[in-house]
Amino acid sequence: KTLVAKFADSTRRAERIGFDAIELHAAHGYLMHEFLSPLSNRRDDEYGGTLANRMRFPLEVFAAVRAVWPAHKPLGIRVSCTDWVEGGWDIEQTLAFARELKKLGCDWIDCSSGGVAKNQVIPAAPGYQVPFAERIRKETGIATVAIGLITEAKHAESIIAEGKADMVALARGFLWD
Repeated sequence: KTLVAKFADSTRRAERIGFDAIELHAAHGYLMHEFLSPLSNRRDDEYGGTLANRMRFPLEVFAAVRAVWPAHKPLGIRVSCTDWVEGGWDIEQTLAFARELKKLGCDWIDCSSGGVAKNQVIPAAPGYQVPFAERIRKETGIATVAIGLITEAKHAESIIAEGKADMVALARGFLWD
């Protein structure tokens, strides 16, 4: 409960200093992802075990942040859509999480993957995470951000034009330039 309150406090500070949007980070082995993934969450209390229990802490954080963030300002979340390890977090669980986030007023989901297990096997290729964004967008109605080795403007534009995502985030292309 204290940690959830600290997320809300940081949100109040972000609003006070003029942030226009917030994206919570629940991917790549960071704290909220560790609660979501059955590979890292070994708890046996109300925050572990079942999918509903593993989603509890990230949903509490999201609800607390949404409660103090102005309604007219967007709030999204980055998730690892799969751990890329058998028995780990996967797209089906991500869809369940996305549906709960939508109920809480989530404006977008930034669709990434991996990061919680060193034995992950990632089939990295240009656009390899785009199918996650496409599926979440189509099955939940939440706006999505596609990422994943998207380095060319034409590739990014085709993802949007084909309705696979609502936004594309580029990192490597900008870093290389």
